[in-house]
Amino acid sequence: MRYLSIIILTLIFALPAQAVRLKDVAHLDGVRSNQLVGYGLVVGLNGTGDSKSTQFTIQSLVNMLDRMGITVNRNDVKISNVAAVMVTAQLPPFASPGNRVDVTISSIGDAKSLAGGTLLLTPLQGPDGKIYAVAQGPVVVGSLSFGGKAAKVQKNHPTVGRIPAGGIVEQGVRIDLPADGLLTYRMDDNDFTTVARIAQAINRHFGSDICRPRDGASVSIRLPESYRGRLVGFLSEVENLEIQPDAPARIVVNEKTGTIVMGRDVRIDTVAVSHGNLSLVINEQTEVSQAQALAPGGKTVASPKTDIEVSEGSGELVVLPMGVSIAEIARALNAIGASPRDLIAILQAIKASGALHAELVIL
Repeated sequence: MRYLSIIILTLIFALPAQAVRLKDVAHLDGVRSNQLVGYGLVVGLNGTGDSKSTQFTIQSLVNMLDRMGITVNRNDVKISNVAAVMVTAQLPPFASPGNRVDVTISSIGDAKSLAGGTLLLTPLQGPDGKIYAVAQGPVVVGSLSFGGKAAKVQKNHPTVGRIPAGGIVEQGVRIDLPADGLLTYRMDDNDFTTVARIAQAINRHFGSDICRPRDGASVSIRLPESYRGRLVGFLSEVENLEIQPDAPARIVVNEKTGTIVMGRDVRIDTVAVSHGNLSLVINEQTEVSQAQALAPGGKTVASPKTDIEVSEGSGELVVLPMGVSIAEIARALNAIGASPRDLIAILQAIKASGALHAELVIL
């Protein structure tokens, strides 16, 4: 298991790059989802709802009952079975009334768990303040939390849940495709090389110069005359074209977990790497000397004792030649017994020496 991450890197990046569909690296300008948010109440909890200190939950419950024609005394309301929540959802493009969307429910009070609760009818608004969907239904939490005063058992996160298909679209966001026949595709990750390859692939497929790069983030496509009135069919052909995307040489490391992800284009100049482990162990003990029984003037003496042990692993010097691939780098560092955390320190040192030609991202 020690060298598992290095071996995985060797296997993955030794494979040739594969082409992907255009729809997986770019999107049509103007066609996007929209975020919705709403405030609601989850009821039916088994004593795991908000406490009396959460005043806005009491106020929300009293106002809701008042709108239903039920007058209650605010001081008599108990909300241990009720939790105030924020409800969020994504309104997909071209959504129409009656379509369903998934919603996420998050507690904003001091509720202990939303398990077993039911979300009451909640309007979901867009940034413009208009209501685009409503949500209601039983909350799926997928976690558990129970215990007493002295111990508690919890698995996963009990104060956030989901309602699959729990939102109903009331109105969609109008998306008008360009009427002049000039379309724009925008890259998910900006790259000049990928943009140039997209334009070449589209022009080659349709046999004419209909696509031109605009910058490092987008391309413009002119709708051919033969596809006038068949825009959907044209876009279907375009987004399913296979593209060979390019990406900068990059290494991403997470020092907290020891995770390392390397791009296949990572290269280094000739560099020598030496790796050795230094281990320092300090053991504190107390030796007690006790006087013999009936000895005159005898007493017990405690003497501290410290044992220090230093061990240093033998370091091996490995020379990595110029221009080696990521698979060869992984094999070479594996040969000197580098663990994932050691590999992070080695990569940082190689980058500092100027021999690593890649962006080093540390999380």
